[in-house]
Amino acid sequence: MYIERHIEQKIMEVGKTYPAILVTGPRQAGKTTMLKKLMEDEGIGRKYVSLDDLSLRDMAQNDPAMFLQIYKPPILIDEVQYAPNLFTYIKIYVDSHQNAGDFWLTGSQIYRLMRGVSESLAGRVAIFHISPLSQREINGANNLPLTLDVDTLATEMSKISPCTADEIFQRIWKGSMPAIASGKVTDRNIFYSSYLSTYLERDVRYLSDAINALKFNRFITAVAARTAQMINYNAIAEDSDIDVQTAKNWMNILETLGIVFLLHPYSNNVLKRTVKTPKLYFYDTGLVCYLTKWSTPENAEVGAMNGALFENFVISEIIKGYQNAGIEPYLYYYRDRDAKEIDVILEKDGTLYPIEIKKTAMPDSRMLNSFGVLDKATLNVGRGAIVCMAEHLSALGKGDLVIPAWLI
Repeated sequence: MYIERHIEQKIMEVGKTYPAILVTGPRQAGKTTMLKKLMEDEGIGRKYVSLDDLSLRDMAQNDPAMFLQIYKPPILIDEVQYAPNLFTYIKIYVDSHQNAGDFWLTGSQIYRLMRGVSESLAGRVAIFHISPLSQREINGANNLPLTLDVDTLATEMSKISPCTADEIFQRIWKGSMPAIASGKVTDRNIFYSSYLSTYLERDVRYLSDAINALKFNRFITAVAARTAQMINYNAIAEDSDIDVQTAKNWMNILETLGIVFLLHPYSNNVLKRTVKTPKLYFYDTGLVCYLTKWSTPENAEVGAMNGALFENFVISEIIKGYQNAGIEPYLYYYRDRDAKEIDVILEKDGTLYPIEIKKTAMPDSRMLNSFGVLDKATLNVGRGAIVCMAEHLSALGKGDLVIPAWLI
C-alpha cells in the first residue's frame, strides 16, 4: 500500500520551473518510491537509473559525458551522491537546454551531497528533504505545519480522530518508516535489525572506512539513550569506548545520513546566560525504541525514557510538518544557567512562540512559568502553548494553548 506524501504537490509544482530537483533523506524513508509514483503520474516516459548499480556508478563518476549521452533527460537518478563528478555535467546540460524538470535526483548522504550541489548546481536545483512518514501522512490527513492559530486548530479538530496516550506510544514505538507503516513489513524488530546492519552500516562505511562496526553500534545506541538531551560527547564516547573527537565525527555521520537532527539553543545579545549546547533528536522514534531495547509500547510508555521519547516524537513531527510544506522551520530551544528551559521556540515573522512538551493529560499554567524569560528578547513574543496528552484543544489562564499531541 502506497502512502501519499505531503510534499508531492510541492515537488510537482516546483518541477515546472526548475531544471533539477534534488530529494534528500535517509535510506528507506521513501524518496525513490515517491518519485517513481510521480513518474507514473507524469506520463512522459522519464527514465530511472540507480547508482547503487556499480557499473552505472562507475560510468557516471568516470565518464559522466557518456553517461548523459546514454541516459538522456528527462531522468530520475537515484543515490546521485555516489558520482559527484556528474554534477558539473548536469550543470552544462541544464545551461544549454534550459528545460524545466529534466533532472530528478535523490541522495541519502545529505550534507556531503549539499556541498557538491551548492558548488555545481547553485540556482539550478530545488532541494527538498524527506523524512520518515509524519503521523498526518500515515493517517491520511492534510499537512499542517505547526500553528498556534485557534481557528485553524479548531477546524483540524473536526477532521482527525483523537487518540489516547496508549495509542500515541504505539505510534512512537512502531516508528514511521514507510515499510512498517504501510504494512509491507510486519515485524519491526527484523526491519530495524536489517536497517542497521545493511543500509546504515553500508553508508557509514562509505563515509568512513576506518569505522569499527561493533563500536559504531555501541555509539548509536548511546546516542539513542540520550535523545531529547543536550549533547554530551564525553559521556557518549565513554559508553562507546571511543575518543571524543571520534564521537563528534560519528555524530556528524548520523546527521549526514539523515538519522538525527540537532535543535540549537535560542540566544541573543540580551539573553546572555543561555547555554550553547544543542539538543539531539532522531527523525524516527521507532529506531530509538529499538536501539534502547523497549520491547513493547507499554514498556516504553512507563519506562524511564517515556518523557524523552514523547518529546522526540513531538519535535520530529513539528519538523516533518514544515519539511513537507517545503518550508525551512526556525526552531530552537531555551535553557539558561538558572535551569529555566523552554522545549521549543518557533520564530516566525518576527515573533517568538514558546512551546512546552509534557507527557501529561492535565496540564496547568505552572508548567509554562519559564515563558517569562523571553520578555527580555528583542523580538515580539506571541501566544505560547503546551503540547501534551490532553484529549481536546483548550487554553490556560493567559491564553496559552493546550494542544493534544495527536493534533500536531
